[in-house]
Amino acid sequence: MNSEKSAKEIRGASPYVGIENEPAPKLIGDPPLPDLLDQGVVWIQWRVENVHIAPVFGKDALKVSPRLGHLHLQVDDLPWWWADPSNVNTIDMAGLPPGPHKVKISLVNANHEHFPGQSKIVAFTIPEGATGGHGHAE
Repeated sequence: MNSEKSAKEIRGASPYVGIENEPAPKLIGDPPLPDLLDQGVVWIQWRVENVHIAPVFGKDALKVSPRLGHLHLQVDDLPWWWADPSNVNTIDMAGLPPGPHKVKISLVNANHEHFPGQSKIVAFTIPEGATGGHGHAE
């Protein structure tokens, strides 16, 4: 008996076939990796289900199947955010001052509209005496 998972099970549907009744998109966000918090570096791993993260935007992209999307990221309730269409599964930030912080990660469609219920807040603390991200690879 072959226990190896199929490509479809691992990678999802083929991009050549439209998906009828696509399941709802889902965002999963992990707590920050503790490795470099004491140096002021934050790594938050994430993944999504039932949406492909790609640098494709606009109303016409809403018609694509499988669906497309990207992330919006907001730090400490600041009024501005940035978009991440890279599909690199780790958010990488450095230089945050010591103290408590939070990152809001929102899964949005190609027209920047939030998928309902698909935002996560990841809270963490940069320790006092953190070196300010100098250990971060440049």
